[in-house]
Amino acid sequence: MAVLAARTRDLAGAEDALADAFAAALVEWPARGVPANAEAWLLTVARRRLVDAWRRQRQGEQASAHLALLDQLAEPQASGGLPDRRLELLFACAHPAIDHGVRAPLMLQTVLGFDAATIASAFLIAPAAMGQRLVRAKARILQAGIGLELPVRAQLPERLDAVLEAIYAAYAEGWVDAEGADPRRRNLADEAIWLGRLIVALLPQEPEALGLLALMLHAHARRAARRDAAGDYVPLDQQDTALWDRALIAEAEELLRRAGGFGRAGRFQLEAAVQSAHCARRHGGRADWGAIVTLYDALHALTGSPVAALNRAVALAEQGGPACALAALDELAGDARLADYQPYWAARADLLGRTGDRAAAVAAYARAIGLESDPAVRRFLQRRCAVLVATPAQAGTTGSEPRRQAGANASRR
Repeated sequence: MAVLAARTRDLAGAEDALADAFAAALVEWPARGVPANAEAWLLTVARRRLVDAWRRQRQGEQASAHLALLDQLAEPQASGGLPDRRLELLFACAHPAIDHGVRAPLMLQTVLGFDAATIASAFLIAPAAMGQRLVRAKARILQAGIGLELPVRAQLPERLDAVLEAIYAAYAEGWVDAEGADPRRRNLADEAIWLGRLIVALLPQEPEALGLLALMLHAHARRAARRDAAGDYVPLDQQDTALWDRALIAEAEELLRRAGGFGRAGRFQLEAAVQSAHCARRHGGRADWGAIVTLYDALHALTGSPVAALNRAVALAEQGGPACALAALDELAGDARLADYQPYWAARADLLGRTGDRAAAVAAYARAIGLESDPAVRRFLQRRCAVLVATPAQAGTTGSEPRRQAGANASRR
């Protein structure tokens, strides 16, 4: 996509051409074998599809100019491969002429391959509305002649926020596939970390780039502890800290220290600091809940995110008890963005159960279970609900993990 669209500026046309190339591969490769350079084969076929499409649709001088532009696209060398130009296209999609609210979604679709429904879920927006935004953005890129090439270095910082947002959304989407069973999400978290490392190498003086990488590494360090031997979900506060990757945690802590040295706190630094506070449990057996509440206060003040407010409310349960936390959660009840947000209902169910309102807790659990797509998490919620039904009181807390959220904070189950 990056190679095809960088010069033509036609994202929709590049998507169609690449889809045709994949379709051709499904027909030809089983019969003739996979070519030595599969990426080069796909790019060559896609370029031909682009040329054919423009020949059919355009005539005269405009077509000649565009076909000349297509001919300038570099052919990949037979012995080499495609350069990794995803980062280039990510920054290109953050062009100032593209509406700020659609930059990260556009990156997720065109560079990372997400469908509109998945992107809409990440941004707490209706799928139809997100689809319309993406179509309009692609049309504007083509009509306005917006260049899809890497901006000069001086322009990178002003485009950085949207790029970081898209990379974290990709990481969170890969995170939910704990067992790597979904081919659409397999290795997505690793790819997001790779892109995060590239940005840190490119912009080592940007504290939010350091903060994002620290955040992803902190979360990734716990991947071995997220499921037990039977494949069941294990919330953060019940995970075996001996299974956490100490090397990744140490790297994340160093990145966070470097970011803090610039004196410009931002969203990803604050989120990474929350994860660092959870890591205190490795030493004292308990997370630093005072620090976590303070950090969520700062995060909510900075972003206005309802998910940050949700996380703060649940963290309050560890300081002031479940009744205090439930009161804070009640303040969010009217926010339409949380109406179908599973962690809100899971947190509400847990707090209601701990305050003794069993009927309301069971109803909230039913809502959370219906909204959850991960079978392991769904079983976890069903077991908690069953325990609540069987006994008058239920104790226990939930844990903080990344969710499929862009523009929102890592939330607690």
